[in-house]
Amino acid sequence: MNAVTSVMEAEGRWVPAMPELAARARAAARVLAQSSSETRNAALRHAAAALRERQDEILAANALDLAASTAAAAFRDRLTLTPARVEAMAAGLDDIAQLPDPVGRVLAEWTRPNGLRISRVATPVGVIGMIYESRPNVGADAAGLCIKSGNAVILRGGSESLQSARAIHGAMVAGLRAAGLPEAAVQIAPDTDRRHVADMLGAAGQIDLIIPRGGKSLVERVQREARVPVLAHAEGLCHTYVHEAADPEMARALVVNAKMRRTGICGATETLLIDAAVAPALLPGIVADLAAKGCAFKADARARAILPDLPAASEADFGTEWLDAILSIAVVDGVDDALAHIARFGSAHTEAIVTEDAEVAARFLNGTDSAVVMWNASTQFCDGGEFGFGAEIGIATGRIHARGPVGLEQLTTFRYEVIGTGQLRP
Repeated sequence: MNAVTSVMEAEGRWVPAMPELAARARAAARVLAQSSSETRNAALRHAAAALRERQDEILAANALDLAASTAAAAFRDRLTLTPARVEAMAAGLDDIAQLPDPVGRVLAEWTRPNGLRISRVATPVGVIGMIYESRPNVGADAAGLCIKSGNAVILRGGSESLQSARAIHGAMVAGLRAAGLPEAAVQIAPDTDRRHVADMLGAAGQIDLIIPRGGKSLVERVQREARVPVLAHAEGLCHTYVHEAADPEMARALVVNAKMRRTGICGATETLLIDAAVAPALLPGIVADLAAKGCAFKADARARAILPDLPAASEADFGTEWLDAILSIAVVDGVDDALAHIARFGSAHTEAIVTEDAEVAARFLNGTDSAVVMWNASTQFCDGGEFGFGAEIGIATGRIHARGPVGLEQLTTFRYEVIGTGQLRP
């Protein structure tokens, strides 16, 4: 019986695949950690070439996933691959290959009075478990970042993207093989059985870090059940606040981009906050711009006093990550009121202010504890590629280890190296 294939024994007992996958990943991680940067970069470039060469195969697999999907439009957009998106995956791997090697960086060094030289050196985490939903490109991004940072990764994508994930995984394995690295450095769960998730969450000592990337229910389950450290990605309940000193044309353009560029991503603005001082003059134009692109609205009483035809928002609406062409709107009384709204309803992901007043901008940037805060920029820039990371494995919204887009540096830990000349401790 092959332990890597989930099967039922004769008596019906579940045979988990994860221990075998994790053992192979651990062995592969040791090889990766000791490999040269040139070798890991070669694997990434070969994988990028394989993605391009296998584009038709990947798109055909994605078509099978789409044909079986009954998801709403926003989630179908996440699931859909196009030639441009396959090329973006390949280009992302090429970009990662060009980035500095995060492994072996000397983070700090000092010499003690007794002559001991101590340095803090970046090292791979080890074996990473990536649990994600919908977006098949996440598998390529995660695998690329893990290879570059010397980590082995076990991928468990959503059942709705299984065929796409398998095709992409094949390209990543081809890259590893071509570079002479172990194929087990990138593995995927063998099927869609949900028990693989439970196995990963309980794999203390086998998997070093779990990264969930998906909806609220997935992340909450991972945080609740994991016996492995978790690098959490919470909801993307992002806000754009238009201050009374905002440039009107800039505000209109930024809100449209922040909401409508891609409505199904976690960096999309879900709530517009606008100062009462400028709302009567500016809100009608913003709403008209958005409505022209198919956006629907949920508005508080003060916004509806300006535009009575807007549907009324409930309190629950302001706590909803729409992931669709729907925008919640609230009129606020200045920056402190905006910050209070964000503190009450936000998910600590990304917030933006639009203003020409630098002092107010500083109050806003310092007044929210979200992972990413922006001034005069679209919230959709919260992205590893846009941050110069080459790609991202997720957006961390917790407070430990990493926050914001998780790139190469965030996939390393460190060790201390101590060099002496025969010192004895008294």
